[in-house]
Amino acid sequence: MTSTKDMKITIIGLGYIGLPTAAIFAKSGMTVLGYDINEKVINALNQGKIIIEEPGLEDLVNEVVEEGKLKGISKLEEADVFIISVPTPINKDKTANMDYVRKAAESIVPVLRKGNIVVLESTSPPESTEKIILPILGKSGLDIGEEVFVAHSPERVLPGKIIQELIESDRIIGGINEKSAQLVKDLYSVFVKGEIFTTDSKTAEMCKLMENTYRDVNIALANELAVTCEEMGINAWDVITLANRHPRVNIHQPGPGVGGHCLAVDPWFIVERQIKGNIIKLARETNDNMPNHILDKLKEIFPDGNAKISILGLTYKPNIDDMRESPIVNLVKLLKENTRFTLSLHDPHACKENFELGNLMLDSLYDVVKDADLMILAVNHNEYKNIDFKKVAKLMKDKHIYDTRNFLDEASLKDLGFKITLLGRD
Repeated sequence: MTSTKDMKITIIGLGYIGLPTAAIFAKSGMTVLGYDINEKVINALNQGKIIIEEPGLEDLVNEVVEEGKLKGISKLEEADVFIISVPTPINKDKTANMDYVRKAAESIVPVLRKGNIVVLESTSPPESTEKIILPILGKSGLDIGEEVFVAHSPERVLPGKIIQELIESDRIIGGINEKSAQLVKDLYSVFVKGEIFTTDSKTAEMCKLMENTYRDVNIALANELAVTCEEMGINAWDVITLANRHPRVNIHQPGPGVGGHCLAVDPWFIVERQIKGNIIKLARETNDNMPNHILDKLKEIFPDGNAKISILGLTYKPNIDDMRESPIVNLVKLLKENTRFTLSLHDPHACKENFELGNLMLDSLYDVVKDADLMILAVNHNEYKNIDFKKVAKLMKDKHIYDTRNFLDEASLKDLGFKITLLGRD
């Protein structure tokens, strides 16, 4: 078998995980091919450019492309390693859509050869490696597990710190057998500085899902607390601050919902396989309902629906461009479908082309708030720390701010005559 350093790796899917992984393997000295069905992605890659936003990634990609270590391809060819890093979106019925994974595995079969390694990185429901990947690869006629080695190795990264965390975080390798697990461990050892733990593929799949489910459930607890405190006239943010002084308590922060491809999706992958159990599903439903809670609050503030609402922030979390499963996007759609409110939107990171209501977005925050009856601080981007609220006060029709993140300086805003509605208190 080819030594690890001399292996040629093909990454299938060049999104938020696949492209950084490809670049880091290339930086480690390996020859890497990046495959994607989006020609725009391939063309950008081969020019040393990227079409997503991630600190440090474009510089790294440009470096390894110029060195000839990373190249984008539109047709798969033979390689030593195939890493599947394609999306696993959620269907309308809250089950995992594994079509991209199936197509990726099927595309490997014609170029699969003895000694190859296949890694599924895409987050998947338990047993996906065994029940989806293995039968497809078996069509090659090769002995899977003895002639072709397969594992699931999920990423554990935070957008905005992907490169750092891919390298420094501990990693789980779930092999279909011990030999597969060890070979894939050797592969990732090329760049992973954290500890690498081996297990079986089902355990690795469940670990990834539970890491995000743990956080989703905790956020749901915080969101339920926020709604309850609003009903009781208590400040949830004070409760959380004081309760977290207990040495064994760590309540998360409430907000307008949970987004992203991980927290908003992964728990459903467990739910679809559960026979018993309710907590995970209830937590998902609680977080999914937060945009509706905000909608109800807006209807309470403006019962006749005649108001202009300005929304600051559309991405699912601060300081990134990722809008996948964004609760704010869901809120905008609800407002458009269920109210007569006039909307104007702003986000310094989000791309209009990635949002079907992008025609409501304006480049200038001050144009967005002009003549507004209410401004919603929906995403706490760093850029919103420097808003000139004296200017905003002159532009808005009614000086009313709905802070869903407890992000703004309420005292200074009140000095300017603003009324503040705070999620979890009012």
